[in-house]
Amino acid sequence: MYEWFKLFHLAAGVIWLGGMSLLVWVLRPVVISRMPPPERLVLMTDVLSRFFLFVWISILLLLISGFWMLSVTDSHLAPKGWHAMSGLGILMCLIFAHIWFVPFRRLKVAVSVSDWPAAGKALGQIHPMVLTNFALGWLAMLAVLVWR
Repeated sequence: MYEWFKLFHLAAGVIWLGGMSLLVWVLRPVVISRMPPPERLVLMTDVLSRFFLFVWISILLLLISGFWMLSVTDSHLAPKGWHAMSGLGILMCLIFAHIWFVPFRRLKVAVSVSDWPAAGKALGQIHPMVLTNFALGWLAMLAVLVWR
């Protein structure tokens, strides 16, 4: 049973981190260099809408599987890296919730009324938070691997 929870935990983390990698390092630079702002903002809103649903599912799986794996382990015997990963993971979830409820909501509204400056501003607010979550995700993995 433990192995299944670990598989779901790892898969959810791969989906979230992999999606951020694709968005930040591949899709965003190409879209910026090849598309005018209105088309770029519509495309990024559609892509983020779809990706963020996968992030919500990943968060659910990460929280359920992570808390379950911690619950079946004596917390005093659990490696310190697990506790660090838990804290970093919860911080990532809070940052993502902020992205979802504040700048992403503004982005969708601005795109729906073709307010391109406001949409650009909202999308620009999302980018540094995604970079922060990307770095935190790698730190969480590093903590688990190194801090025993």
